[in-house]
Amino acid sequence: MRLFAAVLPSRVAVDELAGVVGGLRTLPGADDLRWTGREGWHFTLAFMGEVDERLVPELCTRLARAAHRTEPFPLRFHGGGRFGRRVLWAGAAGGLDEMRLLAERADAAARRSGIPMDEHRRYQAHLTVARSRTDATDLRPFVERLQPFEGTRWDVTELALVRSNLPGGGDAGRGPRYETVGSWRLGRAG
Repeated sequence: MRLFAAVLPSRVAVDELAGVVGGLRTLPGADDLRWTGREGWHFTLAFMGEVDERLVPELCTRLARAAHRTEPFPLRFHGGGRFGRRVLWAGAAGGLDEMRLLAERADAAARRSGIPMDEHRRYQAHLTVARSRTDATDLRPFVERLQPFEGTRWDVTELALVRSNLPGGGDAGRGPRYETVGSWRLGRAG
């Protein structure tokens, strides 16, 4: 199964971002982008890829420990950007140091569970809102529209383990479906 650890934004935060993304979808060139669905919006902490089901119980135990050792923290959507010419994302502000620490702990939990992880990179909090089908789409107008966006603060209180179900049959127009397979409260009370 294809898994990743994530922070899921609050419903209010998702509603606010959906309003901004709705405006982005009216810009010239928006039809050249594949827009992510709000039901799947998340901040990936550690992408694990295909994971042998036999490793999942150990992974869950270690993710629960990581959550227990991390106190809840504030977060809000803040601005946006792009990765190259293909990925448009919304950014975050608030407890970014805590989020980086949680990402490092989730990555370590996966490694210690026997999951081979990709090369470690510095964590950058982002939520992908769209992907370009080609390098020809100019993402700059979309980034300019995202830049002033400031969302309402919410408290991150859970670490989620999410399964990514890729569309079958080569349906290029559909994105993955996500299902939360486990979640753990942050902090000692969790």
